[in-house]
Amino acid sequence: MSAQTVVVADTTPLNYLVLIEQIEVLHRLFGEVMIPEAVLTELRHPKAPMAVTAWLQNLPHWLRVLKVSEVDRTIQLGQGETEAISLAIELQVSIVLMDERRGRAAAEARGLLPIGTLNILDLADERGLLDGVTSLNELKRTTFRADQELLDRFEERMRARKA
Repeated sequence: MSAQTVVVADTTPLNYLVLIEQIEVLHRLFGEVMIPEAVLTELRHPKAPMAVTAWLQNLPHWLRVLKVSEVDRTIQLGQGETEAISLAIELQVSIVLMDERRGRAAAEARGLLPIGTLNILDLADERGLLDGVTSLNELKRTTFRADQELLDRFEERMRARKA
C-alpha cells in the first residue's frame, strides 16, 4: 500500500487511533481517508470520549466526509458499518478500515479488503511509523476488545521485528 491509497473508514479504527494518539498514521499509511456521514455522526455521539470530541473540532485535511448515494440495505449492520461498506462500493475503493467481525465479513463478501485497528498498528510498526508494542499497550488501556490470543499474536510479531 502506497501513501496514495484511498480508504474508507468505519468509526472504531478512527476512535481508537485518536484515543492512543496515533490517528495521523492513517494519513501516512493510506493518504486519503473517506468516511460516510453516519461515521461522523457516530463519532459525535454524546458519550464519545473527550479526545475524539476534541479531534472532531478540527478535522485533518486528509479526511473527507461524504454522503452515500445509495445505501446497500442488504448489509444489515449498524448505520456506520453499512454506510462505510456502501461508500467503498460506490467509490470503488477496495480497502475499508473496520474492526467488527460481522462488518468485516460483510465487506469481504462484497469483494472489499477489511483492515482493522490491529492490522493498522502492525503495518505502521512494520513501516517504522510508530512503536507497535507501545501502541498496542496503549490500545489495551482503552475499551478496545479483541481475543487475547489475537492480541498476543500481534504483539509477538511486533516484538520479533525488534529482535
